Amino acid sequence: MRLNPAQIEKTLQQFQAKAVPAEHPAMSQLERLFGEHTYFLDGRGLNIVEPADDTEVGGGRAVVVTVASWANATEGDLEPHPPEETDTVLELDLRH
Repeated sequence: MRLNPAQIEKTLQQFQAKAVPAEHPAMSQLERLFGEHTYFLDGRGLNIVEPADDTEVGGGRAVVVTVASWANATEGDLEPHPPEETDTVLELDLRH
């Protein structure tokens, strides 16, 4: 899911990561691989945010999902894998 600027700011207040800017050169490749999302990098790797399963439409809970993990300790290469839901749950206004 693609987040608006207010949702990105709220996410970063609750989740220690860096948002990948929409104009980043790798964005087209990321969207080809994983779809249209706002992407975040942290110590685990590359993450997206999706509505939590128990969230009603327009609700406020979202979960962080890892879609690629760091291949080595230097955090220089990412290895894509099937989405893995993390334990990180965010409180967001998911209405666009």
